[in-house]
This record gives sequence, structure tokens and C-alpha cells, in this order.
Amino acid sequence: MSKNRPARLSVLRSLQLTPVMRRLVLGDVAGTTDGFDAFAAGWEGWTDSYVKLVFLAAGHEYPSPLDLAVVRETMPAETWPILRTYTVRRFDPAAREIWVDFVVHGDEGVAGPWAAQAEPGETIHVRGPGGAYRPDPAADHHLFVGDESALPAIAASVEALPAGSGATVFLEVAGPEEEQDLLSVAALDVHWLHRGGAAPGSTSLLDDAVRGWDWPAGRVQAFVHGEAGLLKTVRPHVITDRGVARSDASVSAYWRRGDTEESFRTWKSQQSDPILRPGP
Repeated sequence: MSKNRPARLSVLRSLQLTPVMRRLVLGDVAGTTDGFDAFAAGWEGWTDSYVKLVFLAAGHEYPSPLDLAVVRETMPAETWPILRTYTVRRFDPAAREIWVDFVVHGDEGVAGPWAAQAEPGETIHVRGPGGAYRPDPAADHHLFVGDESALPAIAASVEALPAGSGATVFLEVAGPEEEQDLLSVAALDVHWLHRGGAAPGSTSLLDDAVRGWDWPAGRVQAFVHGEAGLLKTVRPHVITDRGVARSDASVSAYWRRGDTEESFRTWKSQQSDPILRPGP
């Protein structure tokens, strides 16, 4: 699928997973069959597969089918769509469904409030998918570290692990009400870290937990994603102190405290480290 020609999908159903996590299941727009197929053409099987949701400005006519390059060339800047990046929780070709989980904090942001009220039949354009990570079953052990923003990718990744694999998961959430069941045939050791009333991204819970972990022998593949502070704390411990090969380290910021997605995208584009994931 062209980067500038996003698929047009419909909300099929929604599910409130936890007080702040809401899942939307997307599929073909009623009466059409090309939206899911356009998306599926770019699917490569990454468990950290990400998309950009395209939010159009109300009250304006856009080219149909939507072409983002045409919009930028022919329409004023104030009408250009807002893009928000999300992980695909599940891609189901048999059911022709795409699951996307949203962290919703009241009316904060663009995508969260939309997801909170989206009803079946509502449509959204989706650009992507992209990706660069899937757990290697040949690794001796798998380490997953993240906050709520990384939970969908971590859940998808542990589901992809084969029987006989071992994995340790450190997940930071607000409290026990935000925990979710992680399903896997692998042997999982899951640690939920509760920050209580602290602001997301403001604690050292994940860094402390990983540094206190009894590191296993053999080849460890590490997935470290979430707030940008993890790049300064957990990443150097994993790569420098523990010697995880860069080819075995999927490390990236999904968000950064104090940044909108636009300013975060600018910050991320300025990072020169090749293990940082580029945006789709």
C-alpha cells in the first residue's frame, strides 16, 4: 500500500479492557472489501507492527480516495490531517480484523478521545503497517520492558513465542486495575509495576526492576519500549552493562513526556542511533 494512500477502515466493535485501555476492532467499511486488503498487502508479520491513524479536519472536502501527497500539494496547511502512531495489537486475516488498543486519559490528545467515543460504523484512514521486530525463537531468553504504550506490542510478542521459550516481562502501569492477562505457550515470568499516583514516565520503576533482575545465561533478546527516558536508563544497562548485541535489542521511545506527537517526531528524527525505530 502506498504511504500516501492509507486504507479506509471501519470500526467493527469496541471493548473497554481496563479503566484507561480501550480496544477498537477495525475492518472493511460496509459495502466494500478493499480497505482490509489494502492494509494486508503491507503486512510482514512483525509483532511490533505500527500504523498511523489519519484524522481529517472537520468541514473540509478531501480527495477520494484519500491521497496525503495530494492533500499537502493542493490544500492549505490548516487542513492537513493529524497523524497518530499506534501499535497493531492483532492482525487477523481470517476474520479480516485489525485490533488497536488505545490509552485514553479523558479528553487529552486526539486519538484517545476519538477512540473513547467511536461507534461501530465510524470510519478512519490507516497508513501502514510498518515494523522491525518479532521475537527470535532461537534466543535463549526474551526480556520485555515497557509501560502502557508498549503493552499491545508486548502482548502480541509473547503470543508469538513458541512452546519451550522463556520470557521475563516488566510492565509499568498505574495500578492493579490496569493489568491484563498475557497469553502465551511460552514460560512467562510477568512483573507488574504500579506507579500509583505518579505521572506516567516519571518513575524509575522499570530501570530499578531490570537492574535488580537475575540476568540469565545465554543469548538474551531484549524489547525495551515506552517513554523516552528508558533510552537513558534501561537501554545502556541492557546493551553496555549486560552485553546484549544490538541486533538483539529492539529499543525505542513510543512517546516523550511534555511532547506532542509532532514535537516528539521531530525529536526522534534527530536521534542518530540506528537501533531507534523510525516512524512509519
